[in-house]
Amino acid sequence: MYAASREASSRSKEALRAALTGSNGVAATTGSELFAVVDVLDDQRPLRVALADVSVPGSARAELSERVFGSQVSAATQAVLTNAVAQNWSRARDLVDTLVLLGQLALLEAASEQGRMTAVEDELFRLGRIINDNPELERALSDRAASPAAKRELLGRLLSGKTETITQALAEQVVTRHSSGIGPAFDELSDLAAARRQQIVAHVRSAIELTDPQRERLAGALGRIYGKAVTVHIEVDPGLLSGLVVRIGDDVIDGSAIGRLERLRRSLT
Repeated sequence: MYAASREASSRSKEALRAALTGSNGVAATTGSELFAVVDVLDDQRPLRVALADVSVPGSARAELSERVFGSQVSAATQAVLTNAVAQNWSRARDLVDTLVLLGQLALLEAASEQGRMTAVEDELFRLGRIINDNPELERALSDRAASPAAKRELLGRLLSGKTETITQALAEQVVTRHSSGIGPAFDELSDLAAARRQQIVAHVRSAIELTDPQRERLAGALGRIYGKAVTVHIEVDPGLLSGLVVRIGDDVIDGSAIGRLERLRRSLT
């Protein structure tokens, strides 16, 4: 995003926090309604452009959003939407992307209120791994020719009764808006959930499944290194032969056997 959109996005997040503060139970509705607004804007380019047109006063854009959505969404959602469209955006797409983010944050707030944040975070990570490991499933969920309804139906068959309701809502939003990179999109959501809990995420590939005590020791060691609580997500990769590969942001710690062999190979050549 350019500077104008970054500032607009920051102010929109502040408006979301204000709308949800002290309003227990509103977050889930707000998140779902913001996603519904995004669906409309994705389908209606003229409306999307009009709501982000900086040549029109912000107050007029806010009034337009109230005319279009006011009877369809709650007061909290309309307050967030009105604030967002009144900002100055560099591109219309930045407005829509920020509304997506606000919807995600609202649903994660709902998960926190329900005491289900850890479960949602873990499910999003595992779903990303399942999709990455199943090319046929990824192709089906990213098929440009498939309708959003068809993708929701497929995802519903996959997740029904197996995940939190909020996890499914977040997942449906991802697959209906992404035509590629679905697995990484779930990783980003999982990271967003961890950040909501003021933790950083370690993506770990291990040659074998780790026991709970081993996971706890690894999280503790990484926490001491980075000076912050660390959430550890484990992916088993027998191809490593032994050991671990840990990725936190741009940092990669390769303690695997295959990594050591590769370093040895380079040193010999």
